[in-house]
Amino acid sequence: MTKAEDRRGFFRIDDEVNLFYKKIDEKQVHEPHHVSDNILNSCSLSTALETVSQESSILLHRLDKILPEVADYLRLIDTKIDLLAQAITMQGLQVKEDDSRKVNISATGIAFGCEEALQEGDYLEIKILLTSCMRVIVTYGRVIHRQNSLSNDSRYPYFVGVNFINMKEEDREMLIKYVVKEQLQQIRDKKQDSDEL
Repeated sequence: MTKAEDRRGFFRIDDEVNLFYKKIDEKQVHEPHHVSDNILNSCSLSTALETVSQESSILLHRLDKILPEVADYLRLIDTKIDLLAQAITMQGLQVKEDDSRKVNISATGIAFGCEEALQEGDYLEIKILLTSCMRVIVTYGRVIHRQNSLSNDSRYPYFVGVNFINMKEEDREMLIKYVVKEQLQQIRDKKQDSDEL
């Protein structure tokens, strides 16, 4: 399978996210700290919490049959932890509404409107806040193309495509699930709109 075929094998969606990026040197992409085994270093806090939640949901389901009130209490605690994680994420990223932009995203890359004339081959450190589910992905990327933007948005005169590099498997799996879920929701919304006409 060629790289182009591999890219097409992943779902892609148009979405609105909070996106932060900075140019970095290629050496940083391959530094060992990025592949640390520590769960909080190897993927974002939100992804780490999602992984733990998936593991605990099986136990919670069993507990629900035996002690439903205890299971309900644990769900409330889980919700509190999620809210705290979202607050920490928002504070750490210093999110502003102005930072949100339209993107086309898949598990292998992202395309977005850009304020600076990045060059093909530039390496980036990228932080993506998926605002609809409040999940953060931190990864590296390499610019594969840049063109003048076709939109009328003067803030973003360029449009760039970036392939993700060294994305942690946990983040990639979470992103695949997110993209598939959003694509299904978009299909449902379109069907509902056409049914209403």
